[in-house]
Amino acid sequence: MTLIRRKFLTTAALSGGVLSAPSLVQAQSKGTFNWKMTSAYPKGSPFYFDGPGSATDLAKRIKEMSDGRLNIQVFGAGELIPAFEGFDAVRAGTVEMNHANSYFWTGKTFAAQYFTAVPFGMNFQGMNGWLYDGGGIDLWNEVYAPFGMVAMPCGNTGVQMTGWFKKEIKTVADLKGLKMRIPGLAGKVYANLGVDVKVLPGGEIFPALERGVIDAAEFVGPFQDRRLGLHKAAKYYYTTGWHESATVSELLINKAAWQTLPKDLQAIVQNAAAACNVISEGWCQKANADAMEDLVKNQKVIAKPLPEGVIKALRTETDKVLAEAVAKDPMTKKVHDSYMAFMAKYQRWADVSEGAYHSTVRG
Repeated sequence: MTLIRRKFLTTAALSGGVLSAPSLVQAQSKGTFNWKMTSAYPKGSPFYFDGPGSATDLAKRIKEMSDGRLNIQVFGAGELIPAFEGFDAVRAGTVEMNHANSYFWTGKTFAAQYFTAVPFGMNFQGMNGWLYDGGGIDLWNEVYAPFGMVAMPCGNTGVQMTGWFKKEIKTVADLKGLKMRIPGLAGKVYANLGVDVKVLPGGEIFPALERGVIDAAEFVGPFQDRRLGLHKAAKYYYTTGWHESATVSELLINKAAWQTLPKDLQAIVQNAAAACNVISEGWCQKANADAMEDLVKNQKVIAKPLPEGVIKALRTETDKVLAEAVAKDPMTKKVHDSYMAFMAKYQRWADVSEGAYHSTVRG
C-alpha cells in the first residue's frame, strides 16, 4: 500500500503541471465578475434606466443568462459620476461600462455621433441593418480603439419628435435667437441657423423651459416628454424628428475589462444588448402611442410638422455640417461614407417595401 500510494503521489506531482493548466483555465472561466455601469440618465428614468430594454433590464438579463457570473451594479446620473462623464470614466477604468448615447461624446470624436443618429438618416430597421450587417459596429469599435473602449447598441427609441416650442415656428427666421436644448449633430445644424444651442441632462429640461432659460427643447418622444412635464411649459409640439429618426442607446465598455471576460460571457453581453435593442424599441411604440393620444386629446397640445421651408433649410445646413466634418477627419469620412452608402441602398428597398405599404396599402 505504501509503494502504491507513493507511486500515485509521484505520478500526480509529475503530471500536475500539465493537468493543472486546463483546470486553472476552467476555474477562471467560471469565476465571478462584479462590474459597475453608469448611466447618462437619472435613476428611475423609463426606457433609459428602468423598464423593458433599459440599463437595469440589461444588467438583470446578463446576470440571469450568466447564472450570476457577471453582476453589474447600475448607477444613475449623478450617483457615481455626473451625467456626461461616462466616456472618461470608462476610458480611465473607473467603471467598466456606461449606458448612454454616443453623440454625447462629440468633443472626443465627431464620428461617434453616427452611431446614435444622423439628421435625415435611417429609421430603426435601416440603422440595425447597418450596425449588425453593414459593418457599423466594426466601425464603431474602430472609432473607439484609440480610447481603449468597445461599444455596441443596446436600445433604440425609434423615431423621435422635433420638440417643444413656446411659440409657433412659421419660417426659418423664427429660429434665430431661439434658446433650445438639443444635443448632437442637430445642435450644430440649429446653431448654423441662429439657434442658441444648450445641452442639458433630461432632469434639467423642464425647469429650464418653465423658467424661460430656454425657449424650446427636444428630448425623446411623447411618453418621455409627458413624464418630464414638457407639455406644461410649451404647447407647440413639432413632428416628426428630422434630427433623430432612430436613436441608438450605447453600451460602452472598457476594452481591457472586456478582454478579461471569457468568450461565453462576452457572448452573453452581446446577446443581452441585442435583445434590449429590440425590446426597448417595441416598448416605445406602445408607450408613445398612448401618450400621444393623451397629449392631443386631453392636454390640448398642438402637434404638427415643421413647415416645409424650415425642413428644407435644416436639410441644407445638415449637408454643410457633415461635409465640414468629413473634410476635417479621415475617420469621420470613413464612417460617413459607410453610413451613406448603406442608407442609399436601404432607401431604395424601403421605398418599395415600407414606403409603399404606408402610402398605398395602408392608405
